[in-house]
Amino acid sequence: MTVAPDALRSLYQVHSADVVPVDHLPHDPRQKADALVTATPGVALAVLTADCQPVLFADPEAGVIGAAHAGWKGAFAGILEATVDAMVALGAQANKISAVIGPSISQRAYEVGPEMFETFYDADPYNARFFVNGNGDRYHFDLPAYGLHRLRAAGVSHAEWTRHCTYSDPDRFYSYRRTVHQKEADYGRLMSAIRL
Repeated sequence: MTVAPDALRSLYQVHSADVVPVDHLPHDPRQKADALVTATPGVALAVLTADCQPVLFADPEAGVIGAAHAGWKGAFAGILEATVDAMVALGAQANKISAVIGPSISQRAYEVGPEMFETFYDADPYNARFFVNGNGDRYHFDLPAYGLHRLRAAGVSHAEWTRHCTYSDPDRFYSYRRTVHQKEADYGRLMSAIRL
């Protein structure tokens, strides 16, 4: 299925918990937010990622879809729950929403510092389960598991991760972190889209 260029909606992503509802009106792709929702047939919603989670949502019965860019900052701030809430405002029911996390960095490849562990732990000691010990004071963070946890806590009926790691598969996926480690000048982005 093809999508006309004027039917594809995207955002200027900023690692926030902000969601934009999209209808048939003209849309400004420079609008700063990290998720879009719509109940307008024919509109396609797109997010760009390069290690962060692209999360696509649908309540087919209500005819409402969503797309979110959920890196650790956005997921921690509540972008996934905010997307569900925005879909519900358009007529979806949280327990009828399905969500899929597309290619994103896996725990094995996502080394973080102790300050990130402390941020998550201070917010909720339960979050410690998303970290494993690495070398020295480093940890490895399980971003997709954290995303799935937040989606399920928001009442989403079905949520899964495609289990594709952006960092570990250079032939198929762009990765910001891999590019930094290889000292390359720039990195590409992956587009994930959903259409009603």
